[in-house]
Amino acid sequence: MDGAQVLDIARDGIWTLIIVSSPLMIVGLVVGVVIALFQALTQIQEMTLVFVPKILAIFLAMLVALPFMAQALESYMTRIAGHIVGG
Repeated sequence: MDGAQVLDIARDGIWTLIIVSSPLMIVGLVVGVVIALFQALTQIQEMTLVFVPKILAIFLAMLVALPFMAQALESYMTRIAGHIVGG
């Protein structure tokens, strides 16, 4: 295995990480912005108000996106195993 193949595997791993984590990060970002907008409009400055809705939203998004995430990780592992077997 040469340096180019190692870089390709590393780039593929980073891309897989971005693909797997993006649904949860997007949900967290949207919920955070909505809660911040709500706090700005109502002038409620409670710092702990953000955490519970964000945790619940990310948990629900994880339940919905889990098959997609598992499929992406499975395909990455299959590619890695192919590189290991192929030498």
